[in-house]
Amino acid sequence: MSLNAALFIRRRQRGTTMLEVLVTILILSFGMLGLAGLQAKIHLAEMEVYQRAQAVVLLSDMVERINTNRANAASYVTGTASPLGTGDTQPTTCPTATGAARDQCEWSNALKGAAETASGVSIGAMIGARGCIEQLQAPDTSWGVCKPGIYQVTVVWQGLNATAAPSLACASASSYGSTVLRRAIAVSVSVPLNSCT
Repeated sequence: MSLNAALFIRRRQRGTTMLEVLVTILILSFGMLGLAGLQAKIHLAEMEVYQRAQAVVLLSDMVERINTNRANAASYVTGTASPLGTGDTQPTTCPTATGAARDQCEWSNALKGAAETASGVSIGAMIGARGCIEQLQAPDTSWGVCKPGIYQVTVVWQGLNATAAPSLACASASSYGSTVLRRAIAVSVSVPLNSCT
């Protein structure tokens, strides 16, 4: 190859063409769109994790309340058809209630998110949070039986992404848009007997 031909080729290859710049911009824009979509999914996942963490805290709260008042554990039972929390008839303040009634009132307010507000709206809990307390086994102090009381505390709320519908009965008739948006966690509480005959 001659020297003139080499210089001609080198001059032609200097810089970038408009077509190369447009292709680069197109590739970068697709990458940025993908990144924006990923950011939206990360935000939804972060909100789901936050709601589950709040549910665990509220579940632990009621378990501790029952354990503190073991002698009256049966007074906490709400059943699954009339859950506490969003949509219940509990007052927003619990000044006159005592014992299990006060615990239920305070738990209901916590489920409604009353601990944190913004512009007068409760925002401190999960979306549509509800809680149920069921008696799975009544205490039996009969001779030769001696069974402790077993209670199930359940917290349900509305998730943001569709998953499998939970099998727990608490607030299953409530409207969460779809059963695949309903989330639930539960724990059983065994209340030991002081004595058996």
